[in-house]
Amino acid sequence: MKRSILFLVICLVSGTLLMAQNLRKPRQKDSNEKQYNITQATSERAQLHTVAFSGLAFLTGNFGADTFFPPGKVADFFGFQYMRDNDKNEKGHNTDFLTRIANNVIAILTPEQLQKLKDLADKQAPVYDAFAMKRMILIKAFRTAMETGKELNKSEIIKFGADLYALDADLSYNRAVVVGSVIYSLSSEQKAALTKLQFDNSSTWPIIPENLDKRSLSHRAHVCVMTYASELFSWYGGSVEADVYFCPERHGTYFGGFYMKDFPAMGNHDYSISTALTGDSGRDFVSTLTSAQSADLSETMSKQAPLLKEIVKTRELVSVELRKAMKNETPDKEKVFSWIKRYGELDAEMSYYEATTFANIYKSLSGVQKQKLIQIRNQPVLPTGAYLYSDPVELPKNLDYSFLLK
Repeated sequence: MKRSILFLVICLVSGTLLMAQNLRKPRQKDSNEKQYNITQATSERAQLHTVAFSGLAFLTGNFGADTFFPPGKVADFFGFQYMRDNDKNEKGHNTDFLTRIANNVIAILTPEQLQKLKDLADKQAPVYDAFAMKRMILIKAFRTAMETGKELNKSEIIKFGADLYALDADLSYNRAVVVGSVIYSLSSEQKAALTKLQFDNSSTWPIIPENLDKRSLSHRAHVCVMTYASELFSWYGGSVEADVYFCPERHGTYFGGFYMKDFPAMGNHDYSISTALTGDSGRDFVSTLTSAQSADLSETMSKQAPLLKEIVKTRELVSVELRKAMKNETPDKEKVFSWIKRYGELDAEMSYYEATTFANIYKSLSGVQKQKLIQIRNQPVLPTGAYLYSDPVELPKNLDYSFLLK
């Protein structure tokens, strides 16, 4: 996948962070090298661009935009993001990418195997919705703190992160058990058919019509089945490395960055989302900040660094354990739930630091800076309601978030 790499040099002089202008240079890589990996995703450059992009979205957005969330970022231990980001066909961020591979997988499965996915979807659809609704409580607390000047309760936010990710653990574990059993039951002919669909090259995936009967499924259950099918393929053809990998924006997802990035693609068939948008807009956001505001952002990045390292280790523990299901072994449920709940604590703590920093920057923005940020966003459309993942819904009422504030 070709793209420009943005270099952002951070110099701390007398306690002040100075952001240098990015240099653009095409990345040169060996034909066998994967452009995207966990080292790149957790690098200071990638994380800074992403946090800055989230800051731009949060400061210029609203609650409804903050709630927009791709369902693929939940229970994401199955290698799909790695497959997406390293697609040689450069279609990983096309709106038809998931549908294309899911249709191919469903065509290979037997009716009995597909029914297992449908049954799982019926059970997990309400858990997915519960996760989306629960995260709105955290989002409301973050935006209220920024707009009112109230202080966030760090310890309660971390506890809430563990509770939120208990739902992720439920989704991840049970998906692994069911999808793993389907993979274990694949015939040699089915395995050969899957092998023809190359993991890292979507040009080998034929374009076939969707052959999943939606009439017996709710909307959420249909989305689940398509997700399971696509991730059955990425899990089967991938590796622990692929499962551990995440894109830089995987954490701190409560600030509207996904809405700002994905809005142009919504409802657009065969649309490819720009891979340069996050870096470009993040760089421009940083260039708008004063030295004091930049120093605050720098401190946040320093606090997040050890948390990211623990996240990578945690994801590896989870990924190795879940992969046992493909070998007809039972993953240790207690361990998986404990690790993923810890993952939720780490994500919540990172998000707390970001929300606090964004609130500090918000309070100190000048009128000129505010106008500049609106120009950088270049997206005047904000939702009047909220989103349950990518589905528009009415604004939720009576969200109790007071316990997350001091």
